[in-house]
Amino acid sequence: MFRWIPLILLMGLMALPMVALAQDSDQPSSTIEVEDSAEADAAIAVRIRNILAELEGYEDVTVTVSSGIVTLRGTTLDAAKADALNDLVARVAGVVAIKNEVTETTDVVERLNPAVERFMSRMTQALAFLPLLSIAALAFLVVVLIGFFIARRKQPWDRLAPNAFIADIYRTLIRLGFVIGGLVVALDILNATALLSTILGAAGIIGLALGFAVKDTVENFIASIMLSIRQPFRPNDTIEIGGDMGNVIRLTNRATILLSFDGNHIRIPNATVFKSRIVNYSRNKERRFLFDLGIAPGADLARAKEVALATLEELPFTLMTPAANTWLDNVGDSTVTLRCVAWIDQHETSFVKARSEAIRLVMGALTAEGVDMPEPTYRLAMQGAGLPGTEVPKAPSPAPKTPPEIEALDVADVDASMENELNAIVADEREETLEDDLLKRDAKDE
Repeated sequence: MFRWIPLILLMGLMALPMVALAQDSDQPSSTIEVEDSAEADAAIAVRIRNILAELEGYEDVTVTVSSGIVTLRGTTLDAAKADALNDLVARVAGVVAIKNEVTETTDVVERLNPAVERFMSRMTQALAFLPLLSIAALAFLVVVLIGFFIARRKQPWDRLAPNAFIADIYRTLIRLGFVIGGLVVALDILNATALLSTILGAAGIIGLALGFAVKDTVENFIASIMLSIRQPFRPNDTIEIGGDMGNVIRLTNRATILLSFDGNHIRIPNATVFKSRIVNYSRNKERRFLFDLGIAPGADLARAKEVALATLEELPFTLMTPAANTWLDNVGDSTVTLRCVAWIDQHETSFVKARSEAIRLVMGALTAEGVDMPEPTYRLAMQGAGLPGTEVPKAPSPAPKTPPEIEALDVADVDASMENELNAIVADEREETLEDDLLKRDAKDE
């Protein structure tokens, strides 16, 4: 049995370090001296009280020391200060153990007094800072007023910008630049330029969020800028955008306004206009009209082409260059399509009237030349036809057609009076809202 005693003693010695590690980490780790005295305890207490007296928030904490064991009692404003006492007292020489019985106070007056003191201190600092703050505000105001004065002038912005809309954007950018400059000057006077990065960062985040929120509005605004610079059409131009056709009244910073041929307003967002296919019928004065006529398959097709072409060339409103032309375009079951094209000066001649008159005169010339037009043909199967004793009556043969005589071409008036009346309506509406228009008649072609 005695031979197990050394083994037990060895295991006990090995367990001593583990017991030491299990002690409270908040307790002092200094060596405990064998001798102690009341003088040493008093010295420790005085030392701790002097330290706490220099710190804020420990006015209600009492300290007692007995045999190197420090007992702390009282209240503090918050639990963090009470917990900090362990680390603070543990660094005092001679402290063996700490009994921290300090709690967080619940007295309303004691909790509010520090907040009131901080508020009064900040108010005092603000009053002392007021003259410097006034100078910074005055500097900011002076810089901003200078920027607004420069932006308000018509020159050189109206000369540099292609239109009034772009000039207003230049002025807005100038104002914004001077506002930021005034802010930098004011913060530099207050020695608070570090706030500028925070302000600009917050403004960037807010701008990004607003950009996603109003994406369509931003897209429309950018499209307005591009259209006002490029000017793909002019006032009174006849254009087609996405199937909508009409004369251009004006281009605003939000939409393009058209006047349809029915007299209705068509408002198309500029973002749609910028991305759409735009057909401008008024950019060139020469414009081609086209129409198709059906010819009977048994007719003299070559003669029909010659007659139609000669008629188009004799019309007083068609142009010699580009020249008129005719060709056979398609063959159907009972007809051959003859396509006729000719050119007019659309500034002087009405496109609709010219095409209508050309159709009338070409059809008359073909009829006069005996060129047959296709007619619907029906084959009737009569019951009992071909049976013995039945006799199908024969239809009388039609009398031969004599082509009517056509005298010299009697051309109706095809001047552009309709177009001019529509242009007058557009002009009247432009006069009412000329300030909002971004189009210029003398702008450079795109």
